[in-house]
Amino acid sequence: MPGRSLTEWLSYIDSIHPKTIELGLERVSVVRDELSRHWDRHFGGVVITVGGTNGKGSTCAMLESMLIAAGYRVGLYTSPHLLRYTERVRLQGREAEEADLIQAFERIEAARIAAGNISLTYFEYGTLAAWDLFVRAGVEAAIMEVGLGGRLDAVNMLDADCAVITSIDLDHMDYLGDTREAIGREKAGIFRQGRPAVVADPMPPATLAEEADKVGSRMLQIGRDFGYQADRQQWGFWIKSGDGLRKRPGLAYPALRGANQLLNASAALAALDCLRERIPVGMNEVRLGLATVSLPARFQVLPGRPAVVLDVAHNPHAAAVLADNLSNMGFFAATHAVFSMLSDKDIEGVCRRMKGRIDVWHIAPLPGPRGTSVEALETAMARSGAGGMVRRHASPLEAYAAARAEVGENDRIVVFGSFLTVSDVAQSLNAA
Repeated sequence: MPGRSLTEWLSYIDSIHPKTIELGLERVSVVRDELSRHWDRHFGGVVITVGGTNGKGSTCAMLESMLIAAGYRVGLYTSPHLLRYTERVRLQGREAEEADLIQAFERIEAARIAAGNISLTYFEYGTLAAWDLFVRAGVEAAIMEVGLGGRLDAVNMLDADCAVITSIDLDHMDYLGDTREAIGREKAGIFRQGRPAVVADPMPPATLAEEADKVGSRMLQIGRDFGYQADRQQWGFWIKSGDGLRKRPGLAYPALRGANQLLNASAALAALDCLRERIPVGMNEVRLGLATVSLPARFQVLPGRPAVVLDVAHNPHAAAVLADNLSNMGFFAATHAVFSMLSDKDIEGVCRRMKGRIDVWHIAPLPGPRGTSVEALETAMARSGAGGMVRRHASPLEAYAAARAEVGENDRIVVFGSFLTVSDVAQSLNAA
């Protein structure tokens, strides 16, 4: 399919598999092996695989920033994207060029046909494209964010030199199970024998340790094997080793906002410590990386007045963190929310965590088979007891415009829920 644009390619790969999500490693591994026959080099770097319910994107961003500051060639693969598909694949901190992604897609298309016309999902196709570009670029560190779960996610076609689990909460229960224990077992599928597994959940389900023992992975748990101490000015990281404690004291807070970022930063530093013999990172590089890291829509506070906060909180755990972060922002006369979620998410649970935080809700439907109507949103909000007035709108963009027209300069607007909700608003702000 030469000559197609990136948009045309994305439309095509979205159409070639009958299911949007189909977990499993067999198909993607077969195409990977066929693809690798045409590489002129073998991957010689380290793979850091990052899974979890919340905090994955922040942890990946901090790892990327610190490793680039240390002078390494770094590839980062994340999902979903906010504004452009190219955000998903980064080389040296820069989004992949459309032309490079198109060439990768062409190679994958040839490989999947040669392997027996194997059907790939949109996510599998994108994961293979990222890996193809990373191998060809000769990156020294590949940071791979799990899309869904872990054990059967396409990213798990790669053997992690260090696996990171940021948190475990109830999400994607149709695929992963309806308890933290079941979900933990799925996420622990990224652990590998003889290799470290960093867990930053303060109260991890027992299944993580069980799976680590079964596989033979060395599990490091926050609060037991590594952790942090903090005051208002600075914080310090510590990790246990065979000869005592190793410490990184006197660190400035990460540039990413929110109290939970120290958990994510500690996970990133623990992973780097585990890999220190292969990719050592000094204190100056750690400080520079944490000071310059950026990630849109993770408690992102836009400059100006009224205050506008973008946050992709889309499950109860993330909503609880958002609620705490909003409480720590100081006084605002009123808080307006621009809000919508997908129908397969725990809308009632998210709204319950935001109880008493929102004065006016501006709600809107989302398109597609997983979209939610305003009637369903309002019903879930009523059951949650979240409180506040509710205004209905035709789209997130109209909801945001209405909120802007209604608020005063001492108010704030919080845009949250689905990535789709935040993306619609962020695109309009970006175009302004």
